[in-house]
Amino acid sequence: MSSNKIPLVMGVLIGAAGILGGLFLAGQSGTGTPTAQQEEKPLYWVAPMDSNYRRDGPGKSPMGMDLVPVYATQQQAGVVEIAPEVVNNLGVRTTLARRDSLKQVIRTVGYVKYNEDRLIHIHPRVEGWVEKLHVKASGDPVARGQAIYELYSPELVNAQEEFVLALRRNNERLLQAAEDRLRALQLDDEFISALKRDGNIQQTVTFRSPQQGVVDNLNIREGFFVGPNTTLMSIGALDDVWVEAEIFESQAGLVRVGQPVQMQLDYLPGRLWRGQVDYIYPSLEASTRTLRVRLRFDNAEGQLRPNMFARISIETGDDSPTIVIPRDALIRTGNQDRVVLALGSGRFKSIAVSAGRFAGDRVEILSGLQAGEEIVASAQFLLDSESSKSSDFKRMEPMAPETMEVHSGHGEGHAHD
Repeated sequence: MSSNKIPLVMGVLIGAAGILGGLFLAGQSGTGTPTAQQEEKPLYWVAPMDSNYRRDGPGKSPMGMDLVPVYATQQQAGVVEIAPEVVNNLGVRTTLARRDSLKQVIRTVGYVKYNEDRLIHIHPRVEGWVEKLHVKASGDPVARGQAIYELYSPELVNAQEEFVLALRRNNERLLQAAEDRLRALQLDDEFISALKRDGNIQQTVTFRSPQQGVVDNLNIREGFFVGPNTTLMSIGALDDVWVEAEIFESQAGLVRVGQPVQMQLDYLPGRLWRGQVDYIYPSLEASTRTLRVRLRFDNAEGQLRPNMFARISIETGDDSPTIVIPRDALIRTGNQDRVVLALGSGRFKSIAVSAGRFAGDRVEILSGLQAGEEIVASAQFLLDSESSKSSDFKRMEPMAPETMEVHSGHGEGHAHD
């Protein structure tokens, strides 16, 4: 490097340092003199350690420190001032913080099941043999009162004989006891009335379906010997169905009983079912760290069938208004959330906020921001970095053409030396 170049470079560095130092002091101390500030009325009072804590008059901060007055002539610390052409080159885009309801949609999958509140398991009350089976396979539809199987049981025959004997003796107490026994053995009113009228003892007794639905888990065939511990079959109603879905542990706090739910099935594309959250299970699955949620849907047409795969959308949240901003406008660090305020006239400032719920491309702001305030939605990371330094922001202004020419001339001149 030539001897002429060293003094010139040193001079430029010293001059730049002086400018930076002057601007830094101006940003911290303000442009007004103490006398002018004493005569001027403060705009507001702010906590020394938290510029977001503002009051209309003097007082104490949450940390017990005296509030500091802020005057119109002072330059607010941390404010970035950028020339309009630089704002355009940076692609700065702003938006407004709005007061709106925040609803998040949880998307998951589930499987259709019987409504277990209406799933009935059929057991005999006595031991015997299945003489005739009126339903042949699982999935067969049955109507309420339809015959489903016939059973021969010596115990049933004995119970009928006792009832007929009580009738012949005309003993009211024995008759009532015998009738109660028949009902306890699941003989219906029609069978008891016929026995009382005719006195004919039936060797095989026909049992009927207690509800309308479909047969499930048919475990018997004609000729089987069965007893009270035998599950003959199950009958499930399909007027309404359950759907069991799973959500992530992080979403568990968003789901409430009664929330609306939408469901779609692959076998009927375009068809949409609407239901609601019916029950939230009390424990998580240890292996998957997910929470099971039970949903309820009407199924009057019978198109929803057990074990069908379903795509679920659960609408969470409520209609209460809150402060909402675009998710892109939020700056998240390890220990703080921030946004960049657009103060107008090319001035920007980074402030701390408290973020709440996230819903798609929007986020809730719990504190630090008011509805209607303008914030930066793009290029905010650069502005936040500059604002956080509370230092010289003149470097973000475009260089004057004459300065560029001087620098270019010096560069060329020394290159030829």
